[in-house]
Amino acid sequence: MWIGRAVLWALIVVIVVNGVRAPIERFTQGDQPTGAPVAPTSSGFPEAEAAAFANQFALVYLNFDGTKPDQRIQRLKPFVAEGVEQLGWNGLGRMGAGAAQFSGIEVLDKQNAVVTVVVQSEAQRWKLSVPLYYADGRFVVNGRPALLPAGGAAAPPQQPEPDRDESTEAELRPQLEGFFKAYAAGDDTQLQRFVAQGVTLDGFGGKVTLDDLASVVAPPGGTTREVMAKVVWSLAGSGSPSPGPNSTDPAAQAGTLEQAYRLTVEKQGDNWYVKDIRGATRPVE
Repeated sequence: MWIGRAVLWALIVVIVVNGVRAPIERFTQGDQPTGAPVAPTSSGFPEAEAAAFANQFALVYLNFDGTKPDQRIQRLKPFVAEGVEQLGWNGLGRMGAGAAQFSGIEVLDKQNAVVTVVVQSEAQRWKLSVPLYYADGRFVVNGRPALLPAGGAAAPPQQPEPDRDESTEAELRPQLEGFFKAYAAGDDTQLQRFVAQGVTLDGFGGKVTLDDLASVVAPPGGTTREVMAKVVWSLAGSGSPSPGPNSTDPAAQAGTLEQAYRLTVEKQGDNWYVKDIRGATRPVE
């Protein structure tokens, strides 16, 4: 009988001790994490280096000329395994691609990944999926790449016509013409005539000249407003160094670009002054 009671009391003591110890341990552990340690988030695969390797490879792989097939073989050698030559090209035709940009990567394990690169060939954008193997600090293209469509441009939504203050636009036009001429020249002294007090802006330093202030759009408001301007820049050095006066060669003429700007302007006295200039957020007609 007494043995049974002893066992019962021993069991009660164990339960009580464990019940008291558990909350004490939780309290002393504080905010320490519980459970299995968190695995490192890094895949172990050198993603940045793989992206650079795939970009270079894409520009070699998608540039070929049937009159110079051996040239492509030589250019592919740093990217492919020994014995691989044209990597699927039949040696005919011609293709040129450029503007390669990293788009994404699918890491399979520490040594394998598929890198996607976006390139442009003439008027076509492509995606190129490149399988890579990595070992001993080096990469190799480990299989046939895959061309994928990159999709066309999105259709922008229709913008509502903005509210306009035509009298303010008329006031702003001569001031903004002077500002953009000084901005193109990068003339700090001239710029100070058109910018608000305490504002400093870096100009183009003569790399462009103002061809036309095509439009100014000013909303109704107070003495500080955000206005839009469409500017036509003439690009210095874009044509022939010394085209003849009667030259009809389009490449010999100076090129122009229409640009849209958003300016914060402030009225002080009778004049408007520029406080800030940025790219426009909407089309400017």
